[in-house]
Amino acid sequence: MPAPELRLVLAISLDGRLAPAAGGAAQLGGTGDRRVLEEALAWADGALVGGRTIRQHGCTCLIRDADLLEQRQQQGRPPQPAALVVSRQLSWDPDLRLFQQPLQRWLLGPGEAAPSGFDRSLPLQNWPATLAALAAAGLERLLLLGGAELATQLLAEGLVDELQLTLVPQLLGGPHGWVQSDGALEASAWTLEEQRCLGGDELLVRYRRA
Repeated sequence: MPAPELRLVLAISLDGRLAPAAGGAAQLGGTGDRRVLEEALAWADGALVGGRTIRQHGCTCLIRDADLLEQRQQQGRPPQPAALVVSRQLSWDPDLRLFQQPLQRWLLGPGEAAPSGFDRSLPLQNWPATLAALAAAGLERLLLLGGAELATQLLAEGLVDELQLTLVPQLLGGPHGWVQSDGALEASAWTLEEQRCLGGDELLVRYRRA
């Protein structure tokens, strides 16, 4: 079974930050960034997101644009890609908005028994095996929505096929980069596939692993 296609999708500041120096949920990206995020969600079968990111934001990203929802319906696909939450913790606040969102919730964590609120659970062993299990379950196109710890892990193992980054015209400073500063990343080259002005002085750049 081939590994799923994996695309990292983020909005980042010009100095490569995801959040202000003081931390907290980022509010980066305007309407143009929201559209390209939803286009990526419409492409995907599932979206990986770290448990810490879910706890900070309370939810995951949804497709809202009617044309993208109709596109998925015509393709015979669920309205939303599955939320693939990566966490070793089994205890979750049932009041998180994630558990009211209209999508499938999978936990990639310590075991096969899905805790309350999740539709399915897969054991998180090593990333190649976990990605192969997701492909075997029919999830062939995956987004990686963060956070930095999860992105660094997958980049370090050379498992990310594509980078979709929206550059937002802000300088934020602080420690909250989109990869961990102490992460040992795999040396690799990337080829520019697309660049697009999104309005509001934001720029989409999309790179593919060479």
